[in-house]
Amino acid sequence: METQQLIEKAKNNDVRFFSLQFADLSGVVKEVIKPVAELESALNEGVWFDGSSIEGFARIQESDLFLKPDPSTYALLPWTEGRDKTIRFICDIYRADGRPFESDPRYILKKAVEKAAQKGFQYNVGPEPEFYLFEKDGQTLPIDKGGYFDRMSSRGAKVSREVVDALEGFGIKAECLHHEVGEGQYEIDFNYGPALETADKILTLRYVVKKIADINDLKATFMPKPIKGKAGSGMHVHQSLFDESGNNLFADDNNPYRISRTARYFLAGQLENIRGICLGLCPTVNSYKRLISGFEAPVYITWASSNRSALIRVPKWFPDKSKAARLELRCPDDSSNPYLVFALMLAAGLDGITRKIEPPEPVEENVYHLDEAMLKNKSIATLPGSLFEAMLWFGKSDLAKSTLGEELFRKYLSVKQREWDDFKIEVCPWELEKYSDIY
Repeated sequence: METQQLIEKAKNNDVRFFSLQFADLSGVVKEVIKPVAELESALNEGVWFDGSSIEGFARIQESDLFLKPDPSTYALLPWTEGRDKTIRFICDIYRADGRPFESDPRYILKKAVEKAAQKGFQYNVGPEPEFYLFEKDGQTLPIDKGGYFDRMSSRGAKVSREVVDALEGFGIKAECLHHEVGEGQYEIDFNYGPALETADKILTLRYVVKKIADINDLKATFMPKPIKGKAGSGMHVHQSLFDESGNNLFADDNNPYRISRTARYFLAGQLENIRGICLGLCPTVNSYKRLISGFEAPVYITWASSNRSALIRVPKWFPDKSKAARLELRCPDDSSNPYLVFALMLAAGLDGITRKIEPPEPVEENVYHLDEAMLKNKSIATLPGSLFEAMLWFGKSDLAKSTLGEELFRKYLSVKQREWDDFKIEVCPWELEKYSDIY
């Protein structure tokens, strides 16, 4: 849409302000709000900001960056009205000389998608974001006692419906919403699509869920493991490659798993590279409190069909629905930056295709029930067990470095090292309870 058309649209919508949004290195939504009189300038020239003040972005001597709104992400914020009526754009980040900012996560995904396109592939993804709703005055007091697919409480249903209605205003069609395993835990799934559009939608979903929860005097969190001993929140990602004619390149009915050789190579590439990219998919100290056995979170690097203890699952689909052929990667969580997640996942899969890596045999039995000897006999490796271990694997990954670029790769490791250092010196309630009276 041309600049003048957008300005006219904003005028017809009686807009007073516009919000420019982007994701920082950790995937947190950042925004600047300006009066609509500045919209033409923002669309044509961009809006300057101090990149050195954003975690992991620019150094202080090169801090001048500017935001360029993506016209396709125009949307009205449904909770604003009258003199507060506001529209939203997701932005790309540029350097002062007009070059794309190489540490912009959205730019990283754009490059990965373009690399796939040069090989004739369109990378489509469908995430399953999970989150908890808590009472605002209780840090971890869930709003209900429900379980998987249970009828939602009146407040849970109200928030969910309001989120779905709001998402429609952003052009996002929710395909399924339901109560998850944990008390007060919910999942909202939306339509499958190209990776860049889907990453934008994840950013929007997180923004909308938190806003709607706050309006309803609740707290929403996408934290991977907010309650000890309870189900964690993940972001399983369904994925496939399509060609330029819209054919699903993962479909093949001539084998028991009904996946093509391309899909097998892609799967094998992700299995082989998963430890090296895990820091991007599961990026916090808390992520590794979710990745433990017994809670349907993957720990072992295996693949299967029906087995939900596997890292990568091949879901079933109806015989006449070949477009639904896909692989489900089950380790990512919502503390991640979706642009970096999809870029790393895609790079790992393409590595498998390029090198024609064959996957190991599938493991359909419950891997959590295998003892150490059986795991060793089947050559089943495990995901990193902590943020520190994930950092070690990431630091050795040439694939992660080439995907993010040298500069962002270094920045990302530095940010995660600071997080680990902060965690190491923290004294938590468990330690006080365990040790203070006996020593």
